[in-house]
Amino acid sequence: MSVTKESAKQRPPAHDRHAQEAATLLGSLIRLGRKKKKWSQSNLAERMNISRATLQKLEKGDMRCALGLYFEAASLVQLKFFVSDRIPISLQLDYAKEISALLPQRVCKKANGVLDDDF
Repeated sequence: MSVTKESAKQRPPAHDRHAQEAATLLGSLIRLGRKKKKWSQSNLAERMNISRATLQKLEKGDMRCALGLYFEAASLVQLKFFVSDRIPISLQLDYAKEISALLPQRVCKKANGVLDDDF
């Protein structure tokens, strides 16, 4: 069966349902934060140096938008991630770096070449 460029463009990308729901939630939180600040979409888009259309995609949870744009928008509307009253983010980052340093630098393929992605 031949797949044309037209039919490939129409087919939505396959994303994990959990990841898509998380992106949609994040977009909704960004939209709520923007509205709490009484900013228009144009205003926030201008602050981020992106188009209003791109911000609309972010607020809808479009998985094709860069993760950095989500974090930048969230920061501007003052959403907090990785926040703990007891452990500052800088210490959490240091801890993650220490643990990463203890792990192997390379991951070897299994001999049979079968990927086990059943989490």
